[in-house]
Amino acid sequence: MAGHSHAKNIMRHKAVVDAKRGKLFSKLSRYIIIAAKNGGGDPTMNLPLRYAIDKARSVSMPKDNIERAIKRGTGELEGVTFDEILYEGMTNGVAVLVEVMTDNRNRTNGEIKKIFERANTEPGKPNSALYLFDRKGFFAIDATKFKDEDAIMGVALEAGADDMKREGDAFEITCDPSKFSAVLEALKAANLETFEAEVKFLAKAPKEIDVETGKKVVRFMDALDDHDDVQNVFTDAIITDEMAE
Repeated sequence: MAGHSHAKNIMRHKAVVDAKRGKLFSKLSRYIIIAAKNGGGDPTMNLPLRYAIDKARSVSMPKDNIERAIKRGTGELEGVTFDEILYEGMTNGVAVLVEVMTDNRNRTNGEIKKIFERANTEPGKPNSALYLFDRKGFFAIDATKFKDEDAIMGVALEAGADDMKREGDAFEITCDPSKFSAVLEALKAANLETFEAEVKFLAKAPKEIDVETGKKVVRFMDALDDHDDVQNVFTDAIITDEMAE
């Protein structure tokens, strides 16, 4: 849908959270732990881990923190075990998905439920909102810095991407999650820097909402994002700058 930028929305939504450096380090550590657990501790052989490390370095996360997170993921260091949970729900007529990594499922369940209740809603049953989204590999490239759209599209499609489009000042590339590592490697090999690269949920049919409803949705998403265990929050609503003010 015109005017709907997934990259812009996620950047806007995370701005407040990312300003809290200690919390950001905690979230990035969990990304690294999970990536190392799933694919091993060698970033040359584990592209999701390499990206997680690059992201951590970009915000000056200490090297020791990164190395500890890798070793916890591989089991070389003892530490807490994280469970990954997906919460689904509806608020003000729009769908919301919440990705969580927690070391205490019962505690997190109770706390997330309270956030939903304060928004006059509750977590839904499995697939109550999930069916409105696709799980996709997603990449965003600064179109003001890398301007050759045809060349970028060629690299992405050859590596297995499904689509590429321009949204504002960004080229947004999507692919099947199984192709994520191949597309990321191809972009890196072509020296095409991404300011976002992750597997995430994208709305199948982004929904236009009015400003007042949008402000309520943003407040709800911000409350979720402020929780230490929440890694990502997604919605099928189109969030504008005015709603996020």
